[in-house]
Amino acid sequence: MTLTKKSDGIFINSFYADSFNEIDAIVFDCDGVLIDITKSYDLAIIKTTKYVLETFAKIYDSIDVDFKIIDGFKSTGGFNDEVDLTYAAIISMVAAKKLDKDQNSFIFDVIKNIDSTGIVSVEKYIENQVDISDIKKQLSYPGTHHENPLYQIFDQLFYGPKLYQKLFGRTSKFSESGLIEQDNVILNNLLIEKLQKKFNSKIAMVTGRGRESVKYSLKVLLEKFDLSNSVFLEDESRELAKPNPQSLLNSIKGMNSIMTLYVGDSMEDFIMAKKATNLGNKTIFCGIIGTSKNPQKKFELFEQNGAILVLDSINLLQKVLNLE
Repeated sequence: MTLTKKSDGIFINSFYADSFNEIDAIVFDCDGVLIDITKSYDLAIIKTTKYVLETFAKIYDSIDVDFKIIDGFKSTGGFNDEVDLTYAAIISMVAAKKLDKDQNSFIFDVIKNIDSTGIVSVEKYIENQVDISDIKKQLSYPGTHHENPLYQIFDQLFYGPKLYQKLFGRTSKFSESGLIEQDNVILNNLLIEKLQKKFNSKIAMVTGRGRESVKYSLKVLLEKFDLSNSVFLEDESRELAKPNPQSLLNSIKGMNSIMTLYVGDSMEDFIMAKKATNLGNKTIFCGIIGTSKNPQKKFELFEQNGAILVLDSINLLQKVLNLE
């Protein structure tokens, strides 16, 4: 399906334009949508990967996990959890070292051969070529945020000492400020007030983040959402992780929505919204591309998969939805 450029930063499949009038609820992803995470979560992936490779695998010449690698893993639809992506990068680099292959080339070989099952498909592909049982045993991933060593390292770097202590009741081994401080909040009062005027209380969130993490960055803006019908997947079991549509279905049904707009920035978001529609809950996916390091490639990914609406930023929702 071809997307038509309606104005700067707005791309619509004109065939479905009339259906926007039927939208009676809106649900947001958080990272990459309400918050630009390129200097927070993305940097946490890079730092955690390097730390684990040096500390556990004794690999001191690892490449940085750049945006091409991050976008590559995310484009498969199986990496809504940044720690899953971190784990995939770690075991890929360990495997490359064991196979005496170029790390960058090997990672993209992995990406080409995996699917929306995420780390399951990564492990399967790698283990068909080389034994990585040593690093797998050391990391014991996934486990829980409280007990798993990889989660602990990632969370300590992301949240910083004070917030980590508050959330987990434990002392961080790192003293520097948490990368969460570099979250860049895109959502503003003007937009949320206009959305409230149009949708009343039918504004929710289905995000991979935990509630306290979202609250820390969004602060009072979080109170503008219908929290009883929002889902913070980091606080839930892994079975609910995107692209499982159950969390979105719970949100839609809780708000009694007939036609929902789900605003996300990843293939997991797109697949989840599509599954919700296939299960009888009409959902239009709106893809956000402006927070990507390569917006054009993200645009092409959404277009090739049949997205109906793509925007540079959530602030363009005012124009698309005719918000007064």
